[in-house]
Amino acid sequence: MKATRQLIGTIGVALLLVSSAGTQAARKPRIVILATGGTIAGAAPSQTEAGYQSGAVGVDILIEAVPDLKNIAEVTGEQIASIGSQDMNDEVWLKLANRVNELLSNRNVDGIAITHGTDTLEETAYFLHLVVKSDKPVVMTGSMRPSTAMSADGPLNIYNAVAIAADPRSRGRGVLVTVDDDIHSAHDVVKSHTTDVGTFSSGEPGLIGATLFGSNVWYRSPAQIHTKDSEMSIEDVKVLPRVDIIYAHANMSPDMITSAAQNGAIGLVIAGVGDGNMTAPALEAVKKVVARGVVVVRSSRTNGGIIRRNIEVKDDEIGTVASMELNPAKARVLLQLALMKTQDVGKIQEYFNDY
Repeated sequence: MKATRQLIGTIGVALLLVSSAGTQAARKPRIVILATGGTIAGAAPSQTEAGYQSGAVGVDILIEAVPDLKNIAEVTGEQIASIGSQDMNDEVWLKLANRVNELLSNRNVDGIAITHGTDTLEETAYFLHLVVKSDKPVVMTGSMRPSTAMSADGPLNIYNAVAIAADPRSRGRGVLVTVDDDIHSAHDVVKSHTTDVGTFSSGEPGLIGATLFGSNVWYRSPAQIHTKDSEMSIEDVKVLPRVDIIYAHANMSPDMITSAAQNGAIGLVIAGVGDGNMTAPALEAVKKVVARGVVVVRSSRTNGGIIRRNIEVKDDEIGTVASMELNPAKARVLLQLALMKTQDVGKIQEYFNDY
């Protein structure tokens, strides 16, 4: 009788273990959606009106608009901000990044999806790419049509973002951006059209992958340093350094460079013509502000190619930094973070080479 009870007890324990294993295996990934506003949360008076109010729709409504999310993940949402991304700022960046790091440190969170306006999405994505301290997936998305529009593109983009964040193969690829069935690296993605739903491009580096109704195909991983391997940190940071972008053009005045430095910019990015060039008077102004300790990075307004050192502009003589693959907007982000670590131009150039 005793042996029978022991046998029954053993079988019971075994059944419990099998049941527990089955429950764990069946558990859906737990994904948190962080909403910041943007067109994806916009509302217009009619389905066909171009004008709309950004950030008018809350995260709970965005989630309710995609009921099939429950089939791929356990989804919760938080509202970080409710702004158009033209108003994105350092305060929101820091709040968002700190919350991302806090959530990803929780063993019960498997990944994060972020909804964001498209105007500055590439900058926020790259900022997070540099300061997130986890290899868990972080996937950003947005839309080119407001939530009330005919054929709104937001719901499917949200679905895809959650599916990518829930995909274990997303781990270790840095911050990703998905819009219009494409998967981009935050390092490479740029907005390339004012209104087209296919506005985002990764140029010469190409896509990280592609998605179709949440089914993902992967092509590559970023070559640059990012996320948990990045030296960049926002721990205890309240304010980011001021870095301005100066747009180069024919007959460019040097006054813009001088004025930016005089008004508090400790770093400048020149969105140069062609291979990061500028007028001779502008270059003379650059020499003067560099001599006063302002760090100047040469980038290009072309949004393509690589700005290498000492080609047409002699960076070693002037003391400027070459942006490598980074466009002006992203060069500004990296320079802001680099300046919190050092003002040594040689070290900052290393960051641009590696990040």
